[in-house]
Amino acid sequence: MSSTLELTYQDVAEHNTKKDMYLVIHDKIYDCAQFVDEHPGGEEVLLDCAGQDATEAFEDVGHSDEARETLDKLQVGVLKRQVRSTLEWKKHEKQIVDKMPSPQPGDPTPKASAHAASGSSSSNSDSTGLGIGVYFILLVGGALGYFAFQYMAKQEQAKTGAT
Repeated sequence: MSSTLELTYQDVAEHNTKKDMYLVIHDKIYDCAQFVDEHPGGEEVLLDCAGQDATEAFEDVGHSDEARETLDKLQVGVLKRQVRSTLEWKKHEKQIVDKMPSPQPGDPTPKASAHAASGSSSSNSDSTGLGIGVYFILLVGGALGYFAFQYMAKQEQAKTGAT
């Protein structure tokens, strides 16, 4: 690599064709246009990631050491990360919020949680106590049913054994 380019994702995205293909792998930029025809996995694999970050796709395949050496020869630069100020992030966030569709008539509304509606934590503990109470009643009822069945079975057996 004779000279190191510093490119952003936006710059890399412009190189997305078979004859002009950049890939980003581990924040390094590779010119893969000369390697497309030689790629053992076929050109489609590379074209799917052209102009994008291909780190996950590259690592998921489990490339050999030889493949990594070949990749090193194709490096043309490094990824330039853009650092945004707090003001830029707020503008960006506002743009995203502005693009979100507003609720339309007939859209479901979010349900308020019991905690937020009551303003205290007692409703949460009340619902927990109710749940435990229901399980206790089911447990006692099940136990009573089991013992009643056993008692009835013994009574039936005693009747048939006596006759």
